[in-house]
Amino acid sequence: MTETELPEDDRALAGEYVLGLMSMDEAAAFKARLTREPRLAALVLSWQEDFAGLADEVEAVPPPAKVWRGIDRRLFAGARGPRWMLAGIPGLLAAALAVMLVFFPVVTGVQPPANPVYHIDLAGDDGTLIFAAGYDGETNELFVRPESGAPDAGTVRELWLIAGDNAPVSMGVLPDAAPARLPVSQDIAAQLDGAVLAISVEPPGGSPTGAPTGPVIATGAVETL
Repeated sequence: MTETELPEDDRALAGEYVLGLMSMDEAAAFKARLTREPRLAALVLSWQEDFAGLADEVEAVPPPAKVWRGIDRRLFAGARGPRWMLAGIPGLLAAALAVMLVFFPVVTGVQPPANPVYHIDLAGDDGTLIFAAGYDGETNELFVRPESGAPDAGTVRELWLIAGDNAPVSMGVLPDAAPARLPVSQDIAAQLDGAVLAISVEPPGGSPTGAPTGPVIATGAVETL
C-alpha cells in the first residue's frame, strides 16, 4: 500500500495531527500508531514538510511609527473613568494583537528540542553529514534535520536503531528536505544510550521487510549531552 492508497480518514487525521487539532487523548492514540505504521509516519512527515514551507515567504516588516504612537497614547493618556477603562482595554488588546499578527512573522515549522538528551550526527563514509538528530526526552521524539540533498527519485531514507548485537529496528522514514520529529516508543528510547543509528535507502513507504534492504549511506553514534 502506498501513501496515496492510505484510507481517506488516515490522510485527514494526519493533517489534523500536524496542525494540532486533536485532543490530547486523540493525539496520543494517533502518535502510538506512527511507531507501528511507517507509511502513516511518512504521510505525517509529508504534511510537516508542506506546512513548514509556508513560512519560507514570510518576512518581518517593522510596524509604522504611528501604530506605536497610537498604542502609547491609549496606554499612557491621562486618567479616565472606569467605563472608559472597560471599553478601552478590549480595544487596546485587539489593536496590539492586530499589530503582532500583521507585522511580526509567526514561528512555524518543526522546532528542535530545547534540552536534547542525546545528539547524533549521521555521516557517510567520506565524512559528509547527511542528517543531524536530537532526542527530546520531554516529548519522546527524535528531531531530525537533513544536512544534504534530497534522496534519489523513487527512494526514501529510513532510520534504524542498532543497539549492541540486536537486529536493526526501524525508527521511521526520514523527511526529504525539512526538519521533522519522529515519535519514539519507550522501548526504543531505552536502547538509545550507547547505540548507533543508521540510514538506508529504501523504496517509497520504507522497507517492505522490516529490515534494511538498500545500501546504508550514513551512520552515527548516539552521544549523551
